Amino acid sequence: MRLAGLCGGSPVTGLVRSEHSVARLRARQVRPQLLDLDAPFEPDDLAAANSQLYYLAPPPPRGDTDPRVEAVCAALRGRHRPGKVVYLSTTAVYGDCEGRWIDETAPLRPGTARGRRRLDAERHWLSWGDSEGVPVVILRVPGIYGPGRLPLERLRKGLPVLAEQESPFTNRIHADDLARVCLLAMQRGRAGEAYNVSDGHPTSMSDYFNRVADILSMPRPPAVDRATAERELSASMLSFLSESKRILNTKMLDELGVILQYADLDQGLACLAQAGPLE
Repeated sequence: MRLAGLCGGSPVTGLVRSEHSVARLRARQVRPQLLDLDAPFEPDDLAAANSQLYYLAPPPPRGDTDPRVEAVCAALRGRHRPGKVVYLSTTAVYGDCEGRWIDETAPLRPGTARGRRRLDAERHWLSWGDSEGVPVVILRVPGIYGPGRLPLERLRKGLPVLAEQESPFTNRIHADDLARVCLLAMQRGRAGEAYNVSDGHPTSMSDYFNRVADILSMPRPPAVDRATAERELSASMLSFLSESKRILNTKMLDELGVILQYADLDQGLACLAQAGPLE
C-alpha cells in the first residue's frame, strides 16, 4: 500500500490471495488480482510482462527453500519477463554475527530456517535474472515498524521479553522509509546487488518493546532470564533472539540516495504517538 502511493499515478497491480486484501487495494486505487502462489497458476496470471516487479511475498512458514519464488521464476520467462525486479529478503541470511557491525560483504550463513528460505529465494532470483537478462536487486530488511506494525497485542497480554542485559542487537526500519527504499532500489539499484536496509541505529528487541510501551503509556513487559524465555516464548520469537548483529546501511544511503524520514527509533515512535490511536 505504501509503495503504491509513491508510484506517481502510474498504474499499479497488486497480487493478493484474499478477498479482504482485494477490498483494501481497491480502496487505495490499486488494481487487485487474486492469485495463490501455492496453487498452480499460468504465467499470464502474474501480469508481469515488461513491468517493474516488486516481490514482497514471504516464503512458506516451513522448510529450507522457497517454492513460491521457484514457481514465479519458472513462469517469468520469455515474453512474460518483467523489466526489473526488486526482491525483499531479510538480514537473517547473515545468521548470528555475535553483535558485530556488518555490511553486504559479510558471509551468508543463516542459522534459522526462515533465513535459509530467504537465501534460497535470493539465489533463485539472481540465477533467474542472469539467465533471462533481467536486473534483480536484493533488499535485506530487518524488523519493520510503523502503523499496523507495532507489538500492541504482546504488550496488552503482558508477554515477557528477554532481560536487557541478555538481549541481542536487533535492527529496524520504519515502514514508510522501507517503501521509499523499494522505489529507489527500482530506480537506482544495480543489477545483482544486495543492499542492507536499516536506520543504522540498532538496539535490542527488549529495548524496542520497552520504548513502544513507554511512548504509548502502556506497562512495560516483564523481563525474564534466558532459561525462562526458552520455556515461555514462542519458537518464532526465540529464533529472533538467537542472532545478534548490527547492520551498516552505508551502501543503501550512498548508492540509492536514500534520505530517511525516520533516522532512528525515537523519531519514528514520536511520530506514531502523535498520529493518534494505533489500532
